Amino acid sequence: MEAFLGPLLPLFERERAAGRALSLGMLVHTAGSTYRKPGALILIAANGEYAGLISGGCLEGDLREHARAVIADGAPRTVRYDMRGEDEQLWGLGLGCEGAMDILLLRVSPENGWQPLAHLGSALAAHQPTAIGVVVESALPHLPRGTLALPADGRATAPTAAELARADVPQALVRAAADGQSRWVEESAWKLFVLPLSLPPRILLLGAGPDAVPVVAFAALLNWKVTLVDHRAAYAVAGHFPAAERVLRLDPEQLAAALDLSGFSAAVVMSHHLPSDLAYLRVLAATAIGYVGLLGPAMRRERLLAELGADARTLKERLHAPVGLPLGGRTPESIALAIVAELHAFVHASDPQAPAAAVPAAMSRT
Repeated sequence: MEAFLGPLLPLFERERAAGRALSLGMLVHTAGSTYRKPGALILIAANGEYAGLISGGCLEGDLREHARAVIADGAPRTVRYDMRGEDEQLWGLGLGCEGAMDILLLRVSPENGWQPLAHLGSALAAHQPTAIGVVVESALPHLPRGTLALPADGRATAPTAAELARADVPQALVRAAADGQSRWVEESAWKLFVLPLSLPPRILLLGAGPDAVPVVAFAALLNWKVTLVDHRAAYAVAGHFPAAERVLRLDPEQLAAALDLSGFSAAVVMSHHLPSDLAYLRVLAATAIGYVGLLGPAMRRERLLAELGADARTLKERLHAPVGLPLGGRTPESIALAIVAELHAFVHASDPQAPAAAVPAAMSRT
């Protein structure tokens, strides 16, 4: 699992600006059925406000009390919740999850440079893969629980770096950042959990008409990064899409020169303008973007593919047209939900390069 940082950032930035310490909770171990899996994060302020979820809201109230203690004394601690068998009856929550989880709570404050959130936040802003390590168990007084291991571009104290560098920690950080998989590094006297940062997918919307507004809104709820492009100045207005990362007025022919198209996970063509859609598809055919969605009915798709000629061969296996899962509904909001649902299925697939046939065919869009 990976660390999803986006939901935590507003609370973190607010408390950091005020100079107030927080507690970062990291789910490091689970057994049985649990709401979240290892790598899930929760950030808790001294006033009890929190961002992120470890459970469905059932355990967060109790966890806040432990977090306040960590903020007060700075000592990391592991909190265990076991909802299996008789233990669940003791809690009296009736969760029915039949699982257990261990949550490590760390103090994040000016004294430790706001780590590891400062490092993760910087990597997220730069859209750079990274990973962190945290000592979860230790019998060494000079390597206490909660000790952080950051990549070479992060900040770690010299004793920490020297101790952990003797193991496979630097290599584990590199591997986790590359493959997006958490892992453990264990020595006889200590155990370290390595957690990669989850980078949000970048989505390219080609067409910034009114029906793109709910697409951006749904994507923003998922903390995705959306770039909108339109050749019409009246549509390419940033104020219409406050949650978008960028809104650009570009002709289709300018697309490849103006943007690094290799950085996008998916593209959706929805300009409602046939010549522009054809030009957008021609540009996308020359890229390696694994998902290309096209708004409109099958007849329109076939016409565009015919006009693409030889370029259609490099695009066809990646093309999702009509775009969107067959969820029903004809309103712009329903269509936007169908589009984002199909994008979600694609970006979270085990094989991100799976062909279009791996996702259920969508209903026609007019």
